[in-house]
Amino acid sequence: MRNFDFAPLYRATVGFDRVADLVDRALSADVAQPTYPPYNIEKTEENAYRISIAVAGFAPDELNVEVKEGALFVTARKAPEEGTRNFLHRGIATRAFERRFALADHVRVTGASHEHGMLHIDLLRETPEALKPRRIEIGRGAATPAQVVDAKPVETSVI
Repeated sequence: MRNFDFAPLYRATVGFDRVADLVDRALSADVAQPTYPPYNIEKTEENAYRISIAVAGFAPDELNVEVKEGALFVTARKAPEEGTRNFLHRGIATRAFERRFALADHVRVTGASHEHGMLHIDLLRETPEALKPRRIEIGRGAATPAQVVDAKPVETSVI
């Protein structure tokens, strides 16, 4: 495996350390990533996403969804079972787990639902007004501050 040195990137940029950390984490991740529980990530609209995690055997109160430090954490802890059960075959895993998903800037969790053994987490990317493209009107003659500040949003379309 190759090791990349991101020191030149840190010296030449300001504010991109999170991107470099994400790339570094992706490149240094072990090949033996945990595969439990299985999950899907889908794009439901242009700026909307859904993470679906198979959580068979877990009740909604045994699951926890939390956003902190730019990441989405999904954890599950199975409550201790009362009584003794004698399984002949146990193929449904209900072991505790923690899944972590790095979130991009301006992505927020809009809701979570639990149905038919699946945990669905909906996400939305909201671009702040300050980052949206804006068209500046060009006036005739000397520019006044009022003319420059009066910017209008630009309609963008994805082809």
